[in-house]
Amino acid sequence: MSNQRSANQAQYIRFFNEIAIEDIPLVGGKNASLGEMYQELTPQGVPIPNGFAITAEAYRWVLTENNLWPQITHILEGLNLEDSQDLQKRGRQLRGLVYEAKLPDDLYQEMVLAYEKLINDYGDNVSLAIRSSATAEDLPTASFAGQQDTYLNISGLASYIDACRHCFASLFTDRAIHYRVDQGFNHLDVALSIGVQIMVRSDLASSGVMFTIDTETGFEDVILITGAYGLGENVVQGAVDPDEFYIHKGTFEKGFRSVFKRHLGAKKIKMVYASDGNRREPVHNIATGISERKKFCISDLEALKLAEYALKIEKHYSDNANQHRSMDIEWAKDGITGELFIVQARPETVASQLSAMVLKQYHLTEKPPESLVIGRSVGSKIASGRVRVIESIEHLNEFKAGEVLVSDITTPDWEPIMKMASALVTNSGGRTCHAAIISRELGIPAVVGTGNATEVLSNEALVTVSCAEGDEGHVYAGQVPFEITETDLTGIKKPKTKILMNLANPEMAFRVNKLPNDGLGLARMEFIINNKIQVHPQALLQPELIESEEEKLQIQKLIESYRSGKDFFIRKLSEGVGTLAAGFYPKPVVVRLSDFKSNEYASLIGGKAFEMEEANPMIGFRGAARYNDASFKESFAMECAALKHVREVMGFENIIIMIPFCRRLEEAKCVIDTLAHNGLVRGVNGLKIYMMCEIPNNVLLIDEFSEFFDGFSIGTNDLTQLVLGVDRDSEKVAYDYDERDPGVIKMVKMAIEGAKRNGKHISLCGQAPSDYPEFAELLVELEIDAMSLNPDSVLSTLPTVLKAENH
Repeated sequence: MSNQRSANQAQYIRFFNEIAIEDIPLVGGKNASLGEMYQELTPQGVPIPNGFAITAEAYRWVLTENNLWPQITHILEGLNLEDSQDLQKRGRQLRGLVYEAKLPDDLYQEMVLAYEKLINDYGDNVSLAIRSSATAEDLPTASFAGQQDTYLNISGLASYIDACRHCFASLFTDRAIHYRVDQGFNHLDVALSIGVQIMVRSDLASSGVMFTIDTETGFEDVILITGAYGLGENVVQGAVDPDEFYIHKGTFEKGFRSVFKRHLGAKKIKMVYASDGNRREPVHNIATGISERKKFCISDLEALKLAEYALKIEKHYSDNANQHRSMDIEWAKDGITGELFIVQARPETVASQLSAMVLKQYHLTEKPPESLVIGRSVGSKIASGRVRVIESIEHLNEFKAGEVLVSDITTPDWEPIMKMASALVTNSGGRTCHAAIISRELGIPAVVGTGNATEVLSNEALVTVSCAEGDEGHVYAGQVPFEITETDLTGIKKPKTKILMNLANPEMAFRVNKLPNDGLGLARMEFIINNKIQVHPQALLQPELIESEEEKLQIQKLIESYRSGKDFFIRKLSEGVGTLAAGFYPKPVVVRLSDFKSNEYASLIGGKAFEMEEANPMIGFRGAARYNDASFKESFAMECAALKHVREVMGFENIIIMIPFCRRLEEAKCVIDTLAHNGLVRGVNGLKIYMMCEIPNNVLLIDEFSEFFDGFSIGTNDLTQLVLGVDRDSEKVAYDYDERDPGVIKMVKMAIEGAKRNGKHISLCGQAPSDYPEFAELLVELEIDAMSLNPDSVLSTLPTVLKAENH
């Protein structure tokens, strides 16, 4: 393993303009990528801070000159990874051995000359980032991220040399030794190069990580940007709950410039330079100011500029690899100049490896108890186990296999026990933190950024960790039953009848879009209003009319980061609808306008001040009647503004609007006029407007309704109730509710024939085809254009539809 190359022939320094991606064996993945980007992407406008690599040859030369190869081999013999104390002891010995080794004179001289050149080029006031770059690192299937050490804000020759010696030694951190064994790498085959790069003054601004893929689902059509104030180590290590921004690739490439989804992180601390010039601790964490925490760490325009860089980087690496390659990119904003920089890029190694052809779904099979803690979900799995709270590295040996690891954060030093955990739960961190990255690699669920897990969860308590319910991850008391279904999507035939889906929760859009589908036939707006907005729209416009002081305070807290209650409503609703549209773009996404009944509206925060009590809300003030009413005019205008933003600013022209509960032709004409008054003009920019066909009058007058709408969706739930005069929620008469009743079937047949007679799209979005195979067969026989099913019934209904089509 020793290097026999003569010192006189050695060249141990390569500046970024001298290296490229094929130099991984010489300078490691991280440095090779920086050189590649510096040469190829800087001319395309992607800014990369300059620097140089100390090559892997230098590391080998240090070991050869100090005759360390035999000693390293001896120390590693008989290593027992399951014994954490043995691992720590050997790792400590190895690091000491390498750190104390004398730097050969020729290497030392080259290191000094390179340092002086960089300082001469950029001035004495610059500081440096000293990062490790292992030769087996940043490969498409093994990231090695965080296995070796990084040293920030290094200034002065002595500090630079010392940091480099520490970097060489960090090839033998406990976590790196463990990781190499797990990945099947021979310790002596892996060498370490050092990256020396100009520091970006993000300590005065912000920094973070972005991915050209959704890290939770493997959905490739989005860019996820995370960020926080100060240096980027806190985001990478998971010490903060960062801000998040989602940008859609397809609409971005068409020229639209919009963030379609955001998450405001807590960002409680930020890493800055030590003000006293402390060489031993050149950076430290301080509390983030309250006003900063309530704002995003970068603007939307800056997020969009980062997205532009991300797309260029992904395209470059994908072209080089002759295949699509998702990227994991670190960025930093300079607080002095305001410039954005890319400081690292590597292939993403987990989400991109997910098979698009095998769908694995986790479902809770019982209603769970109230959540003990809630955070950001990582992955989509569920696991149960006993809690083990670990507060510091000194207590790692207390952890037992199969337990749920609960901690404030995790660092690479924790990886030996993380691989034994059934699930991870942390107080801090976001979806790009260390705990999130490693949990994805290990294939276990993680709930990060809970804020208080170490306080709430007790050792030995049995809990269930669920990441199967969207963006929010939950920890429940006890062992909540769940099931796993695995479906091979290879070769699944799609029927001629379009298979659409019903979806309410935007957070599930990137998960369920892998199912065979032709788009969304029913996207329910109520879920977004209920869960993300929570407030009656009129209460946001006229909070002074609310009598409850508690409700007023609730509203103030919800909207404090927004310009107004109106801005809050429009932003939240547009982000929810935009996420649904992004998940299925460019397939159609039919968004039903809000269809709350008066009692449901009253249950929202502040709702009682604006809603009357109705004896029968099911057939009361809802749907088109509400949109056309003067008392709801301003609330409906906000709904329209959100949809207009999604279509025209975000660029999701695949959105189709659907009107529910439109009783009469006069209402139909009026609601089309009201939409137009609010900027949603049928036919302009391809806007289609559908109507729910759910009232007998809709069927009887379908020829006349066709004048106002581009299509119809039969809602069998309400249609059945109104044809049979049955309230399906009433225990006394619910037995009479049956979509297969001859009268209901006749109405469905009339609706389909009427739509076809008028050349209009016709689909059905009720439960009937999922619940009754014969109903699905009937729809095929009637040649319906599409049926919209709940995601959990798509795969079970497909065979029925295919069989019926073949008869």
